[in-house]
Amino acid sequence: MFEKGEYIIYGQNGICEVEDITHLDLGDVDEKKLFYVLLPMGAKGSKIYSPVDNAKVVIRRIISREEAWNLLDEIETMEELWIVNDKLREKQYKEAMQSCDYREWIRIIKTLYLRKCERTAIGKKITTTDEKYLKMAENNLYGELALALDKDKSEMESFIIEYIEKQKK
Repeated sequence: MFEKGEYIIYGQNGICEVEDITHLDLGDVDEKKLFYVLLPMGAKGSKIYSPVDNAKVVIRRIISREEAWNLLDEIETMEELWIVNDKLREKQYKEAMQSCDYREWIRIIKTLYLRKCERTAIGKKITTTDEKYLKMAENNLYGELALALDKDKSEMESFIIEYIEKQKK
């Protein structure tokens, strides 16, 4: 169980702060059932009410500072998601995003960055689908890493690139 004030990943809603853990006074809800009151960082002013025992949505703690540094060290060796068939590729991206696994987000980013470079080299643009999943993966990863490393989300992409370049030397 999470605690008030803790930051968590709540499915596709991304980073949320646990504002409260309480019982809800709703007619058809068991009054003994506990709910998280979550404040999504990406949707200011909104709240999510989720049962503490919710098994339908991936809920996990955000990455710790130490885990974040270890993850940055692993990025270079992580494999991409190479799938030739467009429909299967989108299915794989979707599953990776729904997993809420930051390693999967990195695999998407690496894959789509390389794919973007390949397409640009032959005079083509990145596809709409690729662009959509690249932005989603970057948004989720950069937001979580920024929180864990106490950095600004807007500087995470350049920070990661610089970090990897320093590791190569």
